[in-house]
Amino acid sequence: MKKYASVFTAYAGVAILLVVFTIMNPNFIKTRNLYPLVRSICPYLLVGIGQGIVCITGNIDLSIGSVLGMSAMISATLICNGVHPILAILIDLVACLAVGVINGVLVGQFKLPPFIGTLGTMTICRGLAELVNGNYNTGDIGSGSAQTIFRDAFYYKRLIGPFYISVIITLVIWFCFNFLMNYTRTGRHVYAIGSNVDAARLSGVNVFKTTTTAYLISAFCSFTAGLITMAAAGMGSMQAGLSYEMYGVAAAVIGGISTLGGSGYLVGTIAGASVWAILQNGLTMAGVPVALRNIIIGIIVVACVLLDIARRSGFKFSKLFGGKKA
Repeated sequence: MKKYASVFTAYAGVAILLVVFTIMNPNFIKTRNLYPLVRSICPYLLVGIGQGIVCITGNIDLSIGSVLGMSAMISATLICNGVHPILAILIDLVACLAVGVINGVLVGQFKLPPFIGTLGTMTICRGLAELVNGNYNTGDIGSGSAQTIFRDAFYYKRLIGPFYISVIITLVIWFCFNFLMNYTRTGRHVYAIGSNVDAARLSGVNVFKTTTTAYLISAFCSFTAGLITMAAAGMGSMQAGLSYEMYGVAAAVIGGISTLGGSGYLVGTIAGASVWAILQNGLTMAGVPVALRNIIIGIIVVACVLLDIARRSGFKFSKLFGGKKA
């Protein structure tokens, strides 16, 4: 059970935050706040899944937020110009997956440092998000039957309790990729190259294929998060997805996935994304300014990364205070 310690810690953090914010404001736990809170976790969880799998390979995807924004803008622009939502989604999907392939080629084939490679695609995708509608946000996608179904499916429609269709879609995606990581050869290869890429290559693992697969999953998750974001707004915004690369890292790291690669479990990303959403919601209800909220969350993310590095390296924090090594 020791290997799941960081996951248990993340879920304990969720429970503590729920108790603290409920004490601070009893309205926090009421259904009129709790149901939308559950729905708001979806984009964070999706980018956390994608970023988490990339991190397990020992890489990072800085383009994840820009792909989300590009997804929102492409789908909204097409729908506003009379394209059926289903066709718009398919075109949007192809565009987003193309970014995943490019990231895989840059990092896996050309051995470009992932920070540099995905920084480039991040900038390109953000530019495309701005240009796709001529440097303007789109108008409302409309209220026709197809548009209404789209908005209901990706945001508004609730089946029972807090289970909106968007929540069901997100959980299905999580289950699929959790199964892939834990019970398939591809998942084992992802962990292998994150643990030791040279040893994995010598063992017959196709590093390029596996790295590209990880980036394709990341792009797909960003694509879906973009649809949810666009459905929520009812329009395409050029600012959609800003800072989501940080949200993805936060969800993954808080959930116990190592930024050094080779370890961590997607089961923790649910807790990581929940911590992020609960902090945003709870601190907002408490009247904490945006700047202070960002500082608090940033400190938490840095602390989680430092704890992970310390755990992986065997560092004892008692050394900082003159303690003896156990």
